[in-house]
Amino acid sequence: MIDLYTWTTPNGRKISIALEELQLPYRVHPVDISKGEQLTPAYLAINPNNKIPAIVDGEGPGGSSFTLFESGAILIYLAEKTGRFLPTEEEARARVLEWLMFQMGNIGPMFGQCYHFKSSAPERIPYAIDRYTREVGRLYGVMDKRLSKSAYLGGEEFSIADIAAWPWTKNPAAYDQNPDDFPHVAAWIKKVGGRPTVKRALRVLDA
Repeated sequence: MIDLYTWTTPNGRKISIALEELQLPYRVHPVDISKGEQLTPAYLAINPNNKIPAIVDGEGPGGSSFTLFESGAILIYLAEKTGRFLPTEEEARARVLEWLMFQMGNIGPMFGQCYHFKSSAPERIPYAIDRYTREVGRLYGVMDKRLSKSAYLGGEEFSIADIAAWPWTKNPAAYDQNPDDFPHVAAWIKKVGGRPTVKRALRVLDA
């Protein structure tokens, strides 16, 4: 059994999607970041970086309990644990990891800043809003070019790269982007969102 510590954010959604896709048994432990629950001593013992998600795998390496944080690391761990959604062939594996890192290093930070300055910042700063909105549009364009040539981000097969990127990118309008400008991304969003496992994962925490 895997214990999942999560909340209703894109990074949290990644892991519930992965666990549903991989059909691994798991228990959900809500960590309400709006109430500061990520700062409690109990949670800091699991993730010293006070972010979600984190997992505790009761059957980790060597059969012992294993704690892991950082969503990208968790996705790689779960894929390697099950032998799914991360190819073993060298080039195909590198391509999936390339697009996983694209999400971790670009989509997550830039989309997060865009949403913050547009919707959460106490002061609306036009320069910041414009900067991050334009960068989000650029990143959608990078994805669109890739998806014009392959069925999924990592290649022709669904992978942890898609699991990582989809929760962040599934609603272009939230970042003032027109889905019609990115037709290949829009088709991919619909395709991934139509997977029954993804639909079930979005109901985690009844959000």
